[in-house]
Amino acid sequence: MPIDHGTDSLGAPDRPDRLHGDGPCRPADVRSAVRRVCACHTPGAFHDDAALSDALLVASELTTNAILHGGGVTEFDVDLDGPAVRVSVSDHSDRLPVLHDFDERGRRRVGGRGWPIVCRLSQDVRVADLPSGGKRITAVVPLS
Repeated sequence: MPIDHGTDSLGAPDRPDRLHGDGPCRPADVRSAVRRVCACHTPGAFHDDAALSDALLVASELTTNAILHGGGVTEFDVDLDGPAVRVSVSDHSDRLPVLHDFDERGRRRVGGRGWPIVCRLSQDVRVADLPSGGKRITAVVPLS
């Protein structure tokens, strides 16, 4: 799965504070991108291991949910957003995330904890429809 460094509005290549990946990927690929982008965090700005762990968990949950419920990851982006990291994961499904899944008898299914974790650890979460179908979920996780 290729990971590209993003470009700024002037087309400058190899921005270490922004990574993009296309096609199928694993949660480990997105976590690796989060680690690499956070390593470029503004010098002198504070972020601790707990904040980085939160960002890694959000990246894992978004990617896992896209694989399990969204038909697979179509692309992802990771970039710095001031004192936070923004993680965006796109998938094939138009179906919105839900807090609880219930089976045909009305009993709560096993699992269903990922979306509440994403919402709790993020300062902002957005879901957007994609023009070509599917959706993009973006979570902004504070690094301090």
